[in-house]
Amino acid sequence: VIYEAAKALCTLPGAEDRDLGPAVAVLQLFLSSPKSTLRLAAMRALSKVATTKPSAVTKCNDDMESLIGDNNRSIATYAITTLLKTGSESSIDRLMKQISSFMNEIADEFKIVIVVAIRELCLKYPLKHRVLVGFLANFLREEGGFDFKKAIVDAIVTLICAIPETKESSLFHLCEFIEDCEFTALSTQILHLVGSLGPTTTAPACYIRFIYNRVILENANVRAAAVTALAKFAAQVPALRASVMVLLDRSLRDNNDEVRDRATFALRLLGKHALQPSESRSVESDYNRNQGDYTSPQVDCGSFAEVGIRLLVDPISVSFSTLSRALQKFESSVDGNGVALNFSTLPNVDDELTQKPPVQVSANAHGSMLIDSVENRSAELSKIPELASLGTIFRTTAPVQLTETETEYVISCVKHVMDDHIILEFIISNTLPEQILIDVCVSVDADPNGCYHVDSHICIPRLQCGATERSWTILRRDRSQVQGMPAQLTAELKFRVIDVDPVTGDIEGDEEGFPEEYPLEDIEISTSDFMSKAESKDFRAEWDNLDKDREVLQKFALQFKEMHVAVAGIIAYLGMKPVGGTGELDANDSPLQHTLHLSGMFIGEIRVMARAQIRIDANSGCVLKLAIRSDVLEVAKLVADCVK
Repeated sequence: VIYEAAKALCTLPGAEDRDLGPAVAVLQLFLSSPKSTLRLAAMRALSKVATTKPSAVTKCNDDMESLIGDNNRSIATYAITTLLKTGSESSIDRLMKQISSFMNEIADEFKIVIVVAIRELCLKYPLKHRVLVGFLANFLREEGGFDFKKAIVDAIVTLICAIPETKESSLFHLCEFIEDCEFTALSTQILHLVGSLGPTTTAPACYIRFIYNRVILENANVRAAAVTALAKFAAQVPALRASVMVLLDRSLRDNNDEVRDRATFALRLLGKHALQPSESRSVESDYNRNQGDYTSPQVDCGSFAEVGIRLLVDPISVSFSTLSRALQKFESSVDGNGVALNFSTLPNVDDELTQKPPVQVSANAHGSMLIDSVENRSAELSKIPELASLGTIFRTTAPVQLTETETEYVISCVKHVMDDHIILEFIISNTLPEQILIDVCVSVDADPNGCYHVDSHICIPRLQCGATERSWTILRRDRSQVQGMPAQLTAELKFRVIDVDPVTGDIEGDEEGFPEEYPLEDIEISTSDFMSKAESKDFRAEWDNLDKDREVLQKFALQFKEMHVAVAGIIAYLGMKPVGGTGELDANDSPLQHTLHLSGMFIGEIRVMARAQIRIDANSGCVLKLAIRSDVLEVAKLVADCVK
């Protein structure tokens, strides 16, 4: 009863240190109890208190130090981690000596807890980084499983990011670790880190030996990572470039395709045409003859080498899947060979592709086939003569249901946005066994605001029961109106019905059939349909580069109650990509304030960026302060109006 009362006092919200004094005093008495269950319960409660109020537990430090040697390793682990939370800077050296003898006697799962606590202690007392990082590095070279070693590596990487003074010493510790590391994943992670940070240290040449040892001694995955790391040193340290290129040349003879490809790619981007293995034997002699100033007759020392070096150092601003789709779109849209292929000429595509369940589309006059994604539907349009001449598709939206899935006719709509047209693609399923539908199309009324006009329809000639086919409606944009204007269109399914016997399939009644209409949900064209997601490597710099005079500021009161729901809703409203990790919010964590950064490309290659400040208030609900900047002020105003 006494323990439960003390534990309840410790968990009271808003309690001050002086309020916790009596409860902590009772728990301190339990630390010397002969019963291990009481000692464990007391340590667990004190550990939780130390997480938020370490000063309230400081008076128990002497009692907790005596528990480091407790036979129950759970108690000992709680004692150590709590001492790491409550200890002062002056007590760190003494505490590390006590922990050193203890670490060899506990299982990896307890060691991981201690590693996390040491990481937090180092972040709290950064001046002690030499002692704490050295302690972690010592145990990195001791026996242990993958999870334990990964916890140490992750802790050291975190400290490198938070405390710049630890960078060079930590990199050396990690390089020494991979000399005898049995875990491929950790070796490749460390090689990537060394390749990224090593060239910026005071003595980058010191790391080349560690990296090249991996090329000689390790498996193919590690060798490939080592080749990439060497390439980054060559790209960023001109004094080492010739020497590293000699080492990369040797990898051209590797028996693994990935290693050879990476070496060839790196040498080409560094400004040297990669030699074939049979030709590369003279590389070292050429290098020695030129006394370190290696210049192959095939080296391109011009702008291509500079661009290649940037490609080796800077990450590509788009994902590989997005780059692949952009290349396919470029290939299908370029006529002739007059357009150079580079990042500036690649068409913009959505950075993220939402996968949809496969939709079986039976063969028809337009060559329909199995469609398994929104992007594939877009590619299929080029095979239809009536649609291929309309131009290049800027963006394809996800399907929107126009009927319930349990109705007799199931219809969904996909919008393909172009410069001057919008193609409405209707995916229509007939579920009635006693009907065949003839000349099926979706009739769309003209936009009452005059922004969009119906140009033509492509009907489904015949739709059997259980079949799924597609029809299209082509909307033409009024050029006198601002591009991207929202609209709401009334839609209706029109067709002729032929009654058939569901068992035999014989026609019953009039073979010509009779006309029928079926109402559908309205089709909404929103401004976000004209927006594709775009990556931003440096949001602040790109935001500052946009003219402040083309900025729109608005304030909204929204109905959201939780922050993660509000973030997801605002992203959906604007149709833009969250960047810098600002769109990632734990569903269990609901802060009262959050800043969301968004990046997008409006149709016409118009850059748009948004900064949303969101606040959840118990009285006023969700308040959104939205700032939109764009190359075109009218576009910024349209995007700001997307929020509902």
